[in-house]
Amino acid sequence: MIREFHLADWFTLGNAVCGVGALFSCMSYLQSQDARHVLFACALVLAALVFDILDGRIARWRQKSSAMGRELDSLADVISFGVAPATIAYACGMQGLYDRVVLAFFVACGVSRLARFNITAETLADDSGKVKYFEGTPIPTSIALVALLALAAWLGALGSQLWLGKLMLGGFTLHPLALLFALSGSLMISRIRIPKF
Repeated sequence: MIREFHLADWFTLGNAVCGVGALFSCMSYLQSQDARHVLFACALVLAALVFDILDGRIARWRQKSSAMGRELDSLADVISFGVAPATIAYACGMQGLYDRVVLAFFVACGVSRLARFNITAETLADDSGKVKYFEGTPIPTSIALVALLALAAWLGALGSQLWLGKLMLGGFTLHPLALLFALSGSLMISRIRIPKF
């Protein structure tokens, strides 16, 4: 199988490895409470974004793409821009029941958005085979949420100090900051057309 990999596919795997590294960093933070681990996790998501951008450019430059490469890209994106941001949010303090529901919704929206793109990419493509627009915001836009959480970690606004505090609803906790993840997920599964450059 490895012999079938194109150069771009190795960069896609770099994306996935960075996403998994971010998950490990979150676990380290939960064990040690050292905020540097949250910053490491956020930096790894940024590194995953760099790999994600490079794999597409390399595939276009070399004019080598495949169905396997597209699937690899989607799977790596789920880890790095879906599961990792949700896990960083959880580590930062969004651990209430409603927070968990919102974060799971965010990941489910990301998975759904990528699946929709994969099955509609051919019908949305022009004569050259290039997709002209995205339907719904791309999952890597979650980097904005990660940047916000990195700033919170940098300023020490983690756990009980998390911005906007918390609400008790029916005996369960919701951190209003988690609603940004609900908004991001909703935009991913929306029908908004975003030009692809």
